[in-house]
Amino acid sequence: VQLQASGGGLVQTGGSLRLSCAASGSTSDYYAIEWFRQAPGKEREVISCISSSDSGGRTYYADSVKGRFTISRDDAKNTVYLQMNRLKPEDTAVYYCAADRSNYWYCSQLVYDYFGQGTQVTVSS
Repeated sequence: VQLQASGGGLVQTGGSLRLSCAASGSTSDYYAIEWFRQAPGKEREVISCISSSDSGGRTYYADSVKGRFTISRDDAKNTVYLQMNRLKPEDTAVYYCAADRSNYWYCSQLVYDYFGQGTQVTVSS
């Protein structure tokens, strides 16, 4: 499967962005999708994931984004979205999506095999 992340940009503190992860090359509803981010000088941080539709589309959020970010999937469009609200300067990073072909319920415990290119999110103070 090939993944294409998009939707990043420059936004002020408190603003919103919606990232998209479009999958091609395979049936996306069998895949769990993860979003992670990488900021300069910081470790990679997994921020959210969603299990496959066959396993109920269960979601996970890191504490740092819980209550502000929402992950969702539209299998008809082969796309997973990450709605990011109340953005903070510390959310500034390159955001990546990854996929794993699995029906396991707990997407946060999967090892992801496919990766898309990143999209830059910059939040100004």
